[in-house]
Amino acid sequence: MQRYTIKQFNEDFPDEDACLVYVAALVYPTFPEIHCRTCGEVLKHHRLKGRKAFSCQRCGTHVYPLAGTIFEKSRTPLKSWFYAMYLMSTTRMGISAKQLERELGVTYKTAWRMFTEIRKLMHEDPTLSGQVEFDEMYVGGRIKGQRGRPGLDSPKTPVVGGVERGGRAFARITRDARLATIMPVVSSHLMNTADTVVYTDEHGGYQPLRGMGYRHETIKQSRSGRSLANSESVCMKLNAHCFRFRPVSPGSSCNPSYQVCISSKMRAVR
Repeated sequence: MQRYTIKQFNEDFPDEDACLVYVAALVYPTFPEIHCRTCGEVLKHHRLKGRKAFSCQRCGTHVYPLAGTIFEKSRTPLKSWFYAMYLMSTTRMGISAKQLERELGVTYKTAWRMFTEIRKLMHEDPTLSGQVEFDEMYVGGRIKGQRGRPGLDSPKTPVVGGVERGGRAFARITRDARLATIMPVVSSHLMNTADTVVYTDEHGGYQPLRGMGYRHETIKQSRSGRSLANSESVCMKLNAHCFRFRPVSPGSSCNPSYQVCISSKMRAVR
């Protein structure tokens, strides 16, 4: 997975206009042509000076691409919002609202609001398609004398993660790593389309995928030299960010329904 650097971020989003155009292109797929509610046609729209809006070239009707988003009615510059999303999605050990305050030069109240709004988006469950990797891991720190896959009596918590190659990702805490537990998680996050290919290791919990109609390829990592680099990267970052120093039980704040979505690129954050 190619790393998205701060240099690339500044090239993609140099100013407020670039950020607004990016959001508009997400909201209106045909941008700069947008369906005008007054004219009833798809027409070219122009940026309004001094406003975060665009107007129809024929009738002048305004459209506001930030409506219904976390940016609506916010006085914080869009560039600051985008930079906060960049920091939260790329910082290996995570970032606090206090650090956002220092990085963005805003008040703590503003930083906290931005922090909580972005985290809400990162907790949404994506449906993955294309080339998708799945892997499982156990979090909760190292246990002296224990090697290999932990047993059912282990204090470590199993987590199943999936990631599109070059796209979105998710991770979910489960009771165990058995087939009956893994498959509902995997199938609920997969889009069964012609171009969807699922890559996993040799874990038996993924074997029913072919019978469910998915294209499934098993990577024998120890023999082929290949690896599930994307899913392993997501799992490593999740482990470092949330659970590095202590075991996590389902009864803690990270219960089985807790879902974590990690953006592997800035473009994956909406």
